[in-house]
Amino acid sequence: MTDEFEKRTREVLEESTARLDGRTRSRLTQARHAALAQLSQPERHWWRAYVPAGAAAAVAVLAVVIWSGNPGGPASTPVSPVDDLELLADAESQAFVDDGEDLEFYEWAAGETES
Repeated sequence: MTDEFEKRTREVLEESTARLDGRTRSRLTQARHAALAQLSQPERHWWRAYVPAGAAAAVAVLAVVIWSGNPGGPASTPVSPVDDLELLADAESQAFVDDGEDLEFYEWAAGETES
């Protein structure tokens, strides 16, 4: 069946080609040769021009992340109780409780962190 289909298709194409005038056949032949010549040329990928720039940008971003030393930002840095103790033990820092005014607030805050 495939052979019959191919044979009939070839006959129809040859008949339609025979009915064309010389000028049209010439233009079709030129178009076919141009298409075949284009296939023989190596492909030019437009994206290949951007690969070096993309790699340089990726390296720059990576360098900034490594250089900053904190890729997650300030929200991801854990606060340890040692940091709190250093803040409280610092003699030059501002006094947290002046004359006992805000003592209730600090007691409430300490209770909230424990629960």
